[in-house]
Amino acid sequence: MAVARRGRTSSVLSSVPLQMLFYVNGIYYVFYFLATLAMIVYKSQVFSYPDDFLGPDLALLFIMAILEVLRLYLGSKGNLTEEEAPLGLSLAITVGSVILSVYFLVWQTYVLKADVIINAVLLFTYGLESVLKVIAIAAFVS
Repeated sequence: MAVARRGRTSSVLSSVPLQMLFYVNGIYYVFYFLATLAMIVYKSQVFSYPDDFLGPDLALLFIMAILEVLRLYLGSKGNLTEEEAPLGLSLAITVGSVILSVYFLVWQTYVLKADVIINAVLLFTYGLESVLKVIAIAAFVS
């Protein structure tokens, strides 16, 4: 039987919607990575894709995948342990992920309609996740 201490109240500050979004975003990013990889291969076979741009596009996609794993891990850890440092670091890494997503949306050699759709969804989830992270950090600090 648990005994409650006087003068101390314990409340859970972790954000359930943020944690759910981390989970959904992790699943969506696997789809995003595979779809983007398949589209890069498709574009290199069907279109006259410059060889000088194929390597950097693939490298940026793999860098984005590494950042995504790190971002989701730190965000989830920070949310569950109610620590603002990992969550803040995850928010900072989100900026890099947004820049890479905008690259694949705008500055890639060939941009297909499917690229636009999957990047728009990814950017939307990044925006929603960022708002929830700021709210969670504010709750942890206060």
